[in-house]
Parts: sequence; C-alpha cells; structure tokens
Amino acid sequence: MKTFRFVLSLSITLALGVAFNSKIGVIPPLGKFLSPFHGFWQNAENESIDIESKSLDEQLQDSVNVYFDDLLIPHIFAQNESDLFFTQGYVTAYHRLWQMEFQLYSAAGRLAEILGPTIGNTSLVDIDRKTRRIGLMYGAKKSEELFKKEEPEVYKLIEAFTAGVNAYIESIDYKDLPIEYKLLNYEPEEWTPLKCFLLISNMNNMLSRGERDLEHTNALKKWGREVFETLYPERPDTIDPVIPKGTVFDFEPIQVEKPDVSFPIEFVNPTIAPPNPDNGSNSFVVNGEKTANGRVILTNEPDLSLNAPSIWYVMHLNAPTINVMGATLPGGPGVTIGFNDSIAWGNTNAKRDLVDWYYIQFKDENREEYLYNGNWISTKKVIEEIKINGSFSYYDTIIYTHHGPVVYDRNLYGNETDLINLAMKWTAHEGSKEIKALYLGNKAKNYDEFVDAFSYFGGPPQNYSFASVNGDIALWINGKFPVKWQEQGKFLLDGSKIEHEWQAYMPQSHNLHVKNPPQNFVSSANQHAADTLYPYYQYDYSYEYYRGRRINDRLRIMDNIEVEDLMELQHDNFNYNAFEMLPMMLDSLDSASFTELEWKYYNRLRNWDYFSGPERQAPSIYEVWLRKLNAKLWDEIDSADVSVYRPNWYTTYSILKNKPDFFMVDNQFTEIRETSGDLYRLTFKETIQYLEEYLQKEGNSLLWYTFKNTTIRHLLRLSPFNRSGVKIGGNRSIVNAASRTHGPSWRMVVELGEGEVNAWGVYPGSQTGNPGNPMYGHMIDDWASGAYYKLLFKSSISSNDEEIIHQITLRP
Repeated sequence: MKTFRFVLSLSITLALGVAFNSKIGVIPPLGKFLSPFHGFWQNAENESIDIESKSLDEQLQDSVNVYFDDLLIPHIFAQNESDLFFTQGYVTAYHRLWQMEFQLYSAAGRLAEILGPTIGNTSLVDIDRKTRRIGLMYGAKKSEELFKKEEPEVYKLIEAFTAGVNAYIESIDYKDLPIEYKLLNYEPEEWTPLKCFLLISNMNNMLSRGERDLEHTNALKKWGREVFETLYPERPDTIDPVIPKGTVFDFEPIQVEKPDVSFPIEFVNPTIAPPNPDNGSNSFVVNGEKTANGRVILTNEPDLSLNAPSIWYVMHLNAPTINVMGATLPGGPGVTIGFNDSIAWGNTNAKRDLVDWYYIQFKDENREEYLYNGNWISTKKVIEEIKINGSFSYYDTIIYTHHGPVVYDRNLYGNETDLINLAMKWTAHEGSKEIKALYLGNKAKNYDEFVDAFSYFGGPPQNYSFASVNGDIALWINGKFPVKWQEQGKFLLDGSKIEHEWQAYMPQSHNLHVKNPPQNFVSSANQHAADTLYPYYQYDYSYEYYRGRRINDRLRIMDNIEVEDLMELQHDNFNYNAFEMLPMMLDSLDSASFTELEWKYYNRLRNWDYFSGPERQAPSIYEVWLRKLNAKLWDEIDSADVSVYRPNWYTTYSILKNKPDFFMVDNQFTEIRETSGDLYRLTFKETIQYLEEYLQKEGNSLLWYTFKNTTIRHLLRLSPFNRSGVKIGGNRSIVNAASRTHGPSWRMVVELGEGEVNAWGVYPGSQTGNPGNPMYGHMIDDWASGAYYKLLFKSSISSNDEEIIHQITLRP
C-alpha cells in the first residue's frame, strides 16, 4: 500500500501543479482533499478490485452474481434482463463513473460549468456554445421521446441501467469518489435515461458530423470549378470499395431530380472545425474456405482517440434470454462491439455526408420569421444558459428552423458574420433507435435476426461486419441515408428553396450489403462504399485511401488462415502511402551533388521496405519530409483569406505525379516558379537540417516509436495520468493506425464454429479508470506489442474458475 500511496501522492502533486497553472476551475477544499481518511489518499488502492456485495432494497427482482476475472472484466449473471442492465449500470459506474459523466458534460456543452471559463487561451464558453448550437442534446431529446412513444419495453431497460448507475452513486461518499471529482471540486449528479441517448449523440458528433460544405463553397468561389476538381476529386480510379466491385443491385432506386442550381452563394469564414478526420476503423471477416480449420474468423479495430480512461469497457452479460460479451460504451446499456453464442459483429465508420448547411434569409433583424418556398415561416428561439463554475452564467440565443438550428449567425462570431445565417440539417437531429438495434443485435442468433436488429440503427452510419457459427459472413452498411441529387450538400444550399430539401430517405433494403461473397471475405476500412454501379449518389470528403487497399491485397492472397494470421494483419505496419510516393520523391533528387550526410539519409530511405515498425528510422525521416513537402506545396491554402483545407494525401500524390506544373506547386513566397521536383529537393535538405538539429537534443533519436511518441492521454490532459512513448509502430493510413494520440482503441478477434466461440481482445488501457489502481493502464504494453488476451466466455461461471479473482452478489 505504501508504494501505491507514494506514487499516487507524487502524481497528485504534479497534477495539481498542472491544473492550477492552467487555471482549471476552482482549487478544491484542501483540508478535505488532503485528508488521509477522505481525500485523494483513498484513491490509492492496494488491491485491484474492492467492490463489495450489497443489498439494494426493492431495486432488484432477484439476486445477481458478478464475477471479475483477472483482467477485471465483469461477468454479470442475472435471472432477468431488467436486473442484468441494472447491474451493468452499477458495475460500469464502479469502474468508470467520472468518465461516464465527464464525456456527457462535454456533449451537453457544460465544460465551463466544471472547468471554468478558460483553459490557457482556450475559451470553454465558446466550446460549450458551439456544442449546444450543433444540437447534440436536441437530437438526444428527440430519440428519448421516440423511445417513450414507440419502444416502451426497451426504454424500461434503459431506466433499469439508469437506476443501477444511481444506486452506485448513492452507495458512495466523498472518499470513494474518483480522484478527478476531488481535483475539480464537484460531485456526480443523478444519472438519467436522457444521458444514455446523449451518449449516442456524442458518437454521432465524433463519427457522422464531418463535412466540408462551407470550405468547398469558399474554394469553388475563390478558384473556380477546374481547380476545385483538382483539389477535391470525388472518386479516384484506384478505389477498392467496401462492397466488392461489380456487385449487382437488384432494386428500383428512388429517383430525385437535380434542380437548376448554381454554386456557390456566400463566403463563410471562419468555419467550425470538423471531428478528427482520423476517426475510423478496420474490420475484416474470412469464411471457412480461407481458414485452416474451416471456421469463420471476424476481426474489428475501431481507430479513435487514445484516451485514459479508455473509450471502451469490456463486459459479459448473461441472463436466460441473452449471453453476450464485448466492448461497451460506458454510459449506455448493452454491448456495442462483440459476440454471443451464435454470431459476432464489428463495425467501422461508414463515410457519408449527412450534414448540410442552408443559407437562411430572415424577414428582419428580429429573426422571428424566415423565407421558405415563398412564405415567411416562424422560427423558434431557445435561450441556453451556460453556467460557469458556479459563479455566473452566459446566455446564448439559438434560433431553430425546420432545417435545424441556426449555428452560424451574428451571435456566434459577432460582426464578422452579421449577414450570414446558416442552419444545420443533420440526421443526428432526428430521433433514432440505436439502443434498440444493439439490444436486438446482442440477442441475435443468425443472419436474418442480425439484419432485422440493425435495421433500427440510424447513426452514426456503420459498416457492420458479421459472422456466425453456421459459417455465414456478411457486411451491411447501416444508417439513415437521405436520397440526394448529384452534389447536393457538397456546397452551401439555399434554405428558401424547397427543391434544395432532402426529398426522401433510402429504404433500409437499399442500404449496401453483401452476404457470402465469392471472394470468401468481407472488409471495411472507411473507404468508398461501392463502385459506380450503385444507383444512389454517395459522397464524403474524407474517405480513406490506403488501409482498405492493403487489407484487401493481403486477404486476396491469404489461405489456410489461422487466428494468429489475422492478429498479425491487424498489426500490419506497411506504409502504402510511402510505397507509392517515396520512389517518386527519391528519383527527383540530384544525387550527383549529395554531401556525405545527404547520402546517409538518402540510403536509409532508399533501402526502406516501407514497414513502419517501432524501431525503424526511415519512417521518422519520411514523416518529416512529407510534412515539409505538404506545407510548401499547400502554402496557398494555408494562407488563404477564407476557410479552405488541404487535399488528402492520396490527392496530393496524384497531383504531384500527374500535374507537376499545377499552379499551387509553385511556392508563392519565392520569385522563381517551382515544379514538384524543385519542392522535393528543397524539402529534402530542410528535412535533414531539421532532424540533425532534433538529434542534438539529449534523449532524441530517430527510432520511430520515440519520434512518433504515441501517447495515451487522460481526458483532462493531466500528464501524470498519461502514458507517453508507447513502443508501437504504424501511423495514420496504416492498418496499424497508431498515430501520436489516435489509433486502435479496441482490438477483437472472434473465431466461430459449430458449438464453439473463441475470442481474444485487448485495448490501450485498463478496465479501471482509477490512476491509483495497480492495474491502471496495464494492457498498454501488450496492446502495443501485438499480444492479445483470451476472453473468458461461457454460459456459466463460478468463483472456482481459475480466471476469477473476485465475486460479488447484489441482492434485492
């Protein structure tokens, strides 16, 4: 105990320094905080788990047994579903209460309420205002209303989960609170069913809000159509889509006619930043024709922020009607990615533009009416109170139209955008039934039940991979998709014209899907969904161009596959971008004039096999060269007087290869006109100079893992609770997509055959969210090295099983 108390004491001392220097919130009452009986000392744990059995008066129908294995995964065995989800809420709160609540403070636009008005130079009030304006709570309330009206039985289970969270909150006092509450001097509030729906809205914000409509409008107006198409092409010839090329679509699509429309309408500057474009995932499934033992194997790897506590919390839920295991989202009922006795499923983000912006014309400065289809329509005004650390409040008026909230207006940016009023239309603003989809999916026994379950999934759209014990494999792209005419929503739309509206939604049966394809595998990695044979317009600004091609290249040639082979593929470090681009860059250099130092760097790159392993040096050199090349190439974009954005890496490669004299290749800050070759040579020299200076600093090296510095960051960004310098290779656009703060947030491999399900998993963190727990972050090194844990999954478990280290019983 002394060791853990010392380590935690040191961490808290450092953390307080960071927190106070950053002016986060209010200093906690130090007497209470430092008390050995109630304060942060109580968060130092000698044992990895200390939750106790408990009697919960009238909150359960029957006793529930919870078995914790040596990974701290809870296996909950209940006699009915209500008790099962109650206990899920109770146990999740035990390990992750602060995380559950904090992430929803963020989604609700309430960060200033607990952290104060600013952190450094960042205004949390402005962040909260923007969060409320994009309507996460607005969408959550719509979903809750829908469940109350149409899904009362499932809503009862959400209420049971909520009651479990509250039962845990009521069972603890100050000394038991997670340390973050003590650092920030606040306490948990009552959990509500609405928060479970807000959790889904938060996932929509991460995964389906991405768009560049306004930046596209700016670029088109500034440079014209030809330059726009060069910078932001829709569909390169080399795509390897999610649904295999040549798939026949046997249905009559809904037709929408494109109106006589001209783009653009207005410049908009600045624009709200999109979610992290690296949010994505990999999933691939092989059938028995490709495996050594004839069983099917499903893998999944959601690539998201590398947070502490982790985004995921692994659980096993068992009742007479359900036996399911996998990764859950702390704060919501059921398993999000996982498997049961009969099937397994995974998902990756299905890229599609689901946010459109509408230019709004108000009747006058009172903004009580707006023009639509020749009529003046009444608006709705909502006054949002943003509480600031218990001291004062800021009030923001948000105007709602039938399109959605007016996000951009005179209140958001002041006089700069007085005349710009833009309403946001987003599928996430409409009520949807994702929690029902997961509930039914957790219980599905075959392909048909899986399809029926996830037909209720509205968003964020996902490529759902599927495997079953009977040998079926499949992939469905599930979500709510508006039927759009060509380029609808790619640019700013006119909110006064009815023909600019979404006219219909695709029938669920028209969603892209494939079952048991001739290639004997399915895969998805956030690339284009289908080829041009698909009769609906499909567009997104941020398709992935490398991971999907690499995965499919490998799967096409792999046979006699074993579980370990697909684990290895999940950790594949091949840099497809470098494979295509680096030879072109190296061939442009004038080696006849090389210095000895330049030869050294050149040879390291020329002899590289394009694998970005953790102890390679070439990836570090290439990364710096690519960054400097990108900055020099796109200086016109970076210095533009309106909001635009750099083309993706694949488009950059294509322009440099096929249009070396494109006007933006020329460096606008020099007098001569450069070609791509000039940029390669200039930035190669700059790269060497940068790295030589970098190596002069003590402790620096070119080893890829130290240079990249993959870091698991605490949600409060408190460095003592972070883990930096993780020894892992890969990078963005590599199958092993571990960049500095982003990457594989959960890795799962499931093998299914008649009568048997075997599963393995790992993630960069731990089940416990307490930095004072001896198992805090214990899986990180295994995750980085490619190791997996065999998951304990049985229909019955007892305390006598060797993997079980702790048992509790919750009694009525």
